[in-house]
Amino acid sequence: MTQDLDTTFAALADPTRRAILAMLLEDDMAVTDVAEPFQMSLAAISKHLGVLSAAGLISQEKRGRVKWCKLEPDALRSAAVWMQGFGQIGGIDLDAFEAFLDQQLQTGPDVKKAVRSDDQDGPYS
Repeated sequence: MTQDLDTTFAALADPTRRAILAMLLEDDMAVTDVAEPFQMSLAAISKHLGVLSAAGLISQEKRGRVKWCKLEPDALRSAAVWMQGFGQIGGIDLDAFEAFLDQQLQTGPDVKKAVRSDDQDGPYS
C-alpha cells in the first residue's frame, strides 16, 4: 500500500498532471485533445499521462487509431483513507472534490502557469 500511496502522491505533485485530471473530470478525452492547451510536446504530455496511468488515476484505451484517457476517481480513495488517519481530515466528500475540480475548470486553472516546458521536468515526471 505504501508503494501505491507514493506513486499516487508523486503523480499528484505535478501541476500539469493535476490540470490534466481536472480536464478529464469533464469527460474522456483523446490524448491529442489533452495536449492541446499545454505548451509542451505531445511526447511530454504522453509521459505525464503514463505517470497518471501508472498511479491508477487514469486509464487509457485505444479506440481505432486514437488513444483515449479516462479519469479513475476511485484511485484517490486509498490516499484519502491514509490522510483520514491523521484525524484532521474528515470523511472524503467526492462530491465536494468534484465541485472543486469543476470550479478549477470553470475558472480555468492557468494551464500555462501550471505547465513547464519539456526540458524542465522535475524528478517526478
